[in-house]
Amino acid sequence: MHLTVLGAGVVGVTTAWYLRQAGHDVTVLERRGGPAQETSFANGGQVAVSYARPWANPQAPAKVLRWLFQQDAPLRFHPRRDLDQWRWGLKFLRECLPARTRHNITQIVRLGLYSQECLRELREVIALDYAQRQRGILHFYTDEKEFNSAIQPVPLMQKLGCTRHIVDPAQALRIEPALKNLTPRLVGATYTPDDESGDAHAFTRQLARHCEAAGVHFRYDTRILSFDREQDRIRGVRVIEQGQHRLITSDAYVLCLGSYSELLARPVGIRLNIYPAKGYSVTAPVRNEEGAYTASLTDDEYKLVYSRLGDRLRIAGMAELAGYDPGLDHSRCQSIVRRASECFPDGAHWDQAEFWAGLRPSTPSNVPCIGRTRYPNLFLNTGHGTLGWTHSCGSAAAIADIVSGRDPRVVFAFSTSR
Repeated sequence: MHLTVLGAGVVGVTTAWYLRQAGHDVTVLERRGGPAQETSFANGGQVAVSYARPWANPQAPAKVLRWLFQQDAPLRFHPRRDLDQWRWGLKFLRECLPARTRHNITQIVRLGLYSQECLRELREVIALDYAQRQRGILHFYTDEKEFNSAIQPVPLMQKLGCTRHIVDPAQALRIEPALKNLTPRLVGATYTPDDESGDAHAFTRQLARHCEAAGVHFRYDTRILSFDREQDRIRGVRVIEQGQHRLITSDAYVLCLGSYSELLARPVGIRLNIYPAKGYSVTAPVRNEEGAYTASLTDDEYKLVYSRLGDRLRIAGMAELAGYDPGLDHSRCQSIVRRASECFPDGAHWDQAEFWAGLRPSTPSNVPCIGRTRYPNLFLNTGHGTLGWTHSCGSAAAIADIVSGRDPRVVFAFSTSR
């Protein structure tokens, strides 16, 4: 079967790889000049099963209200005359119910564990060098209330198979000595030894080259306009390529367009609960090896993640519901630098930091949309939010199974029709 994958971010490229390995002919359409040029370009770098507690949880509504007028708030809501934004927000509040939170954690952990397994299998098949580190992820806390709240879902995650340990400050310092600057304030941590980190941009670019070598055809600089439908099937995709309008046809299509998936799907009657949440990252060169972290870290209180990418430190996080504007807010960037330099003052040349912002395709539940649609030849692999890199291999392997008529190896709430 010939399939067209829409989007060449980390999710789209992994989807192309697994579809090709399943024996399908694959074409990838991408509006940029190469892979991983948008959301996958400078993300946090974590492959984190442990990052499974969704933004929508019972404590979230009170926090969001407190953050409304805080410039450097981890989650910032910009009210707009945008019905989709308000609809998304109301569904977010529903997902904060305890039963919904437990359900969503279950889905996120299951998919994360499966994706972790798929990534390891992939590395056994092809050689990839993307500054990967298998040193686990340490979640650290400097606020007692935040720590007590964060460890509540740990038993559920452990029951699902995620090896996440609660550790005291002394143990946390043994895992990552560079946290010594927080010694008086560190109240506790959790450690997931099976988690890892790496450069998602480098991974995606290398995997795209392997895809091409395996026969996948990438069509870059191709602007996707709309689906062309015919009765109960998708007949093709209308694009602008080399300055000309074209209709690209194939047997089936997989939608991997991140935040823009909703805009393409809606005109053909598919509603996806996906809204862009702008995230930020800071990348700075290492200054002092003893002061720079080597393990991957998560600062839950500030919703920041820290990864070591060779001789660079990457810090990413925050979320801003402000529509489709990808522009940098330098005050947000500086707030990340302030927190990072507070934690690791001599770890990096903070005055040489590079800033980036990208739109994360977020669902109210943090659970991605993977599976079938009302059209038998249109499939979804989108809406991964902050976990696109973490879930990329597992969701791609699962959608390849679904397209091929097989049952996926992971138990997950897949989309059946919309």
